[in-house]
Amino acid sequence: MSDQEFIEGPLMAIGEIARRSGVAASALRFYESLGLITSVREGSSRRYFPRSCLRRIAFIVFAQRIGYSLEEIAEQVRTIDANKSPSQEDWKRMTRDWRARVRQRIEELERLDMELDHCIGCGCLSLKRCRLSNPDDRAGRAGPGARVWLGDTLPKGR
Repeated sequence: MSDQEFIEGPLMAIGEIARRSGVAASALRFYESLGLITSVREGSSRRYFPRSCLRRIAFIVFAQRIGYSLEEIAEQVRTIDANKSPSQEDWKRMTRDWRARVRQRIEELERLDMELDHCIGCGCLSLKRCRLSNPDDRAGRAGPGARVWLGDTLPKGR
């Protein structure tokens, strides 16, 4: 029994999947290496994907745009048979938390927008007054990451 017998629907070459999905073939190979999508190989070792994987790729792309890591996405897609299209119930389950993530991203972007307005209005980038200049590396004492952009209050002085 060949791998193809376990795959739902017609198979498509990697170039066709890349064209249809708008995702580079190299990214598709990477997704496959992570177990996000599956392919079968025929004699020449060329990859062929089931057409149903286009829906999985769409899910991956949208989830990344919302801010999910590939590791988080993998946790969700591993709950679905790799050779079948996700059902409506699968989609509901996988996207349940997206709205909260979108709202969180909107809040972060609004904070960033306000900071940019402040910088544009101020125009100084004074090393003494501008909180974005990070005198004495106060942001480093607040923890890893872009603390000022994340809205954290920085420790005072040295």
